[in-house]
Amino acid sequence: MRERILSQKEILDFSDREESHFYDNKAFGIKGNKIQKISVAFANADGGEFIIGIKDKKDEPDISKRWEGIEDKETFNFVFQNIIELSPSIPHSFEFLKDSNDNYALRIIIEKSESVHKTADNTIYVRQSAQSIPIKDPAQIQALSFSKGESSFEDTIVNSALAEDIFESNEINKFLNDYSPQSDAIDFTVNQNLVDRKTYDPRTAGILMFSDNPIPLLPKRCGIKVSRYDTSEEVPERIHLKEQFSIEGCLNEQINQAASKITEIMESVQIMGAKGLMKVSYPPETIWEILVNAVIHRDYSISDDIHVLIFNNRIEIKSPGKLPGYVTIDNILDARFSRNSKIVRVLNKYKNPPNKDMGEGLNTAFQRMEEFRLKPPIIQEEGNYVNVTIAHTPLASPEETIMEYLEVNAQIKNREAREITGVKSENVMKRHFYNLRDSDLIEPVMSQTGNKIIAWKKKS
Repeated sequence: MRERILSQKEILDFSDREESHFYDNKAFGIKGNKIQKISVAFANADGGEFIIGIKDKKDEPDISKRWEGIEDKETFNFVFQNIIELSPSIPHSFEFLKDSNDNYALRIIIEKSESVHKTADNTIYVRQSAQSIPIKDPAQIQALSFSKGESSFEDTIVNSALAEDIFESNEINKFLNDYSPQSDAIDFTVNQNLVDRKTYDPRTAGILMFSDNPIPLLPKRCGIKVSRYDTSEEVPERIHLKEQFSIEGCLNEQINQAASKITEIMESVQIMGAKGLMKVSYPPETIWEILVNAVIHRDYSISDDIHVLIFNNRIEIKSPGKLPGYVTIDNILDARFSRNSKIVRVLNKYKNPPNKDMGEGLNTAFQRMEEFRLKPPIIQEEGNYVNVTIAHTPLASPEETIMEYLEVNAQIKNREAREITGVKSENVMKRHFYNLRDSDLIEPVMSQTGNKIIAWKKKS
């Protein structure tokens, strides 16, 4: 088992660390049920770590007295036992922290899990801020299971729908005309488990895939909303909203219609670039793959549409639901986990499937941005949503972009430079100008009074 020797400064840093959504510390006298509670809470949330052997701040105000290392490592066996006996098992690792007196504290690192975990007394906890909160409401427990991908809303029965909404739809007839081996609607949907095999009651996945109009049949909002904002501001105002479109229909149609609408809108968007006013151009594969990813991996238990926000300098695609299972921002390009396995599988059976490159869509999106000499998409988890930003920010350094601009323009102001480089801070932009000045490539344009720089130009 790993062992790390800490300096006195590191001990004080650990002892003074604030408890948070990702960190906790406990005195050595912690009970086994508390160990399970914290472990389960971290595993059910976003992972985290806790240290046993550091007193709580409220129990020991003096930072120098919070560390309480234990001489015998075997004394921590009760910690291992309490974590190991949890079922399903929690992804975790241990590390002994050793002080200069050969005394130990134990650091436990808990990974985000793809399962919903309970303590030995069958209580489910989730980490929220600096607390481990019990969840007892069945609806909340089910929502947690959906968010992890342990169970999926796509499997739920749609009580407001009839089997005929699938069997007799135009979409399934169109799909089956191209499908091999030849099948009828009932056989195909039963075999794919899109309806209950005994009652033929339609599942959510079946309605989403093959109902001609799923929106009125489902209790949750499940369309795509495309909004055009005439601004580059980070937080737009209502006056910036130019137009908005609601995309409905079966999932295959939603994807195709939304992609067409985005393309149509983008044709009219122009921004200032290094060579002047230019039409915004993004790799179509990037927009397509990120849109498809949002549709097939969103959490359909959340009553909201996918939102596509088109700004002057970026596109944001906001998908309801946290990242499922063990998927994180760090491993999202390599991890393979599907919240909606039926939707993913059946969409791939179309003659021209939207998810043609199974498991490689996001990688393709990133590669195409690099080929277009644009910075890669930014993926963030924001509350209960995954937000992907496709920015029109060049891979070239700000200095290169400024010099390219000055090839066709007499001078450049700070605001203009920020617009074409994607640099947000005025002060950061000044540093790029100073770098070019110090390299003897540009010189300032002064105000009439001569005491203020108003722009920059190429060195004469």
